[in-house]
Amino acid sequence: MQPRPGALSRNAFALPFAALVLGAVAMGASPIFVRLADVGPFTSAFWRMALAVPVLWLWLQIEKSRTPVRALDPARDWKLIAGIGFLFAGDLFFWHLAIMKTTVANATLLATMTPLAVAFGAWMFLKEKVTKGILAGVASGVLGALLLVGASRTFNPENVYGDISGLITAGFFGAYFLAVAFARRRMSPAQVMFYPALVSTGFLFAAAVLLEDRLLPQSLEGVAALCALALISQVGGQGFTAYALGHLPAVFSSLVMFIEVLAAASMAWVILSEPVTIWQLGGGLLILAGIYAARPKQEKAHFTP
Repeated sequence: MQPRPGALSRNAFALPFAALVLGAVAMGASPIFVRLADVGPFTSAFWRMALAVPVLWLWLQIEKSRTPVRALDPARDWKLIAGIGFLFAGDLFFWHLAIMKTTVANATLLATMTPLAVAFGAWMFLKEKVTKGILAGVASGVLGALLLVGASRTFNPENVYGDISGLITAGFFGAYFLAVAFARRRMSPAQVMFYPALVSTGFLFAAAVLLEDRLLPQSLEGVAALCALALISQVGGQGFTAYALGHLPAVFSSLVMFIEVLAAASMAWVILSEPVTIWQLGGGLLILAGIYAARPKQEKAHFTP
C-alpha cells in the first residue's frame, strides 16, 4: 500500500522527532551557560561557534568514513553555505543584543515568533502545505509562549531598541531554519553544520573584536560554561535539529522549537530558583497541544494474513 502524500511511517517520525526534542532542550540550556560565562555576550557567541568547529569537523570525518557523502557543488552549495552561516551569525548577534538592551522576558517572547516566519516561508519557498492543524498548532504555540514568558514582560521606552532586536532575532532564526531545511535536501547533517559554522565564526569574531574589550574568560567556571555552550547548545542542539530537518516538515519542526522555551523556564526554575506560575504551566500545556495538533500524518501499519 502506498503512503498518503505528506504522511510518515511511525518509525520515520519517531527518531527525527526525538532528535528535535533533544535539540530544543539543548538549545534551551544556552541562556544558563551564557549567564555563567564571564565574557560579554558577543564574545560568548563567538566562542560558542569557535569551540564547536573542531567537534563538527570530527563529526564530518566520521560521517565520510561510514557513509558516502555527496561532494559539494561550488556553483550552488557554497552560496547556500555562506547564507546559512551569515543568518545564524545574525541570529546570535541580535539575540545577545536583545538580552543586553531589554529584559530577558521581552527578548524571549519576541524571539519565539519564529514559527510565524517559518510557516510563511515554508509555504512560499519550500512549497510545504500549511494545513488547518498546522495553523492551529502555530496559534496554540504562540499563545502558550505568551503565557509562558508574557507574565513578566514589561514595556519601557528605553527598551525599544532591544525589543526590536528580539523581533529581528526571530526573523534571522526563521530564515536560518528554512535555509537549513532546504540544504538538508542535498547535504548531510554534518555538512550543514560544519561548513556554515566556519562562516558564522568569522562574523562573530569580528563582532566580538569590534564591540567588546575582552575575548578570554577569566575563570575555570567561565571556560566550562563556554565549553558547555559549544558542545551542548551548538553541537548537540543545532546538530540534532539539522538531522531532524532532513526528515520532518519545516513548519512542524519550528513548532517543536517552542520546547526550547519550556526547557529554559524549567532549568531557570531548578538551577536559578526562578518561580513558575500557574499561567506558565498553562502556557507549557498549550505549547504541547500545538505540537500535537500540527504533527505530520502517520501511516498505520497494515498486516495481511
